[in-house]
Amino acid sequence: MNEVNINKQAKLSPHLASPSEAALSHSNELDGLRLSPHFTLGELTKTSYHTSDGNIPSHVAIENLKRICGWLEILRERYNKKYGPSTSSGTAEIPVIISSGYRSEEVNQKCGGAKGSNHLTGCAVDIRCLGPEQMIRYACLLLDTADENGWVFDELIQEKRGTTYWIHFAVRPSNNRRKILFDCR
Repeated sequence: MNEVNINKQAKLSPHLASPSEAALSHSNELDGLRLSPHFTLGELTKTSYHTSDGNIPSHVAIENLKRICGWLEILRERYNKKYGPSTSSGTAEIPVIISSGYRSEEVNQKCGGAKGSNHLTGCAVDIRCLGPEQMIRYACLLLDTADENGWVFDELIQEKRGTTYWIHFAVRPSNNRRKILFDCR
């Protein structure tokens, strides 16, 4: 595991301990802390909101983020295999972009997130989509992954605000509801 210098002046909750306190600075070092081959802790905790709590996930939230990254890796692989550039072209694979992952209570409140959001426990991500076609394809691939493997998820919500498209995708450790919705305003 990568060694990270911790901000000694930061005030940590008693339940937080290494490696989650590495999320304090959201420095480039976090991008090296891999949750899976293509996703880092930095990506899944990044926020544009400046908060006193530093948006620091607990160990449990980090484990939840790792679980969801398993799904994201499969989504990335399947999308690129089916819709990505041909390997002979030498073009890089199309990444799956996360616009929101873990959120602390303070970040969730500032961004207008729902009370009790799966983001608060690291069980949800918002996947940026280039438009409605990619959003539908991502949703279909996630549903296929669930059905083919007998896996369950909590939420798959296709969302649109103005010209911005994303999928809110959540997987809990238990009590998943397979809630599928469209929220296009």
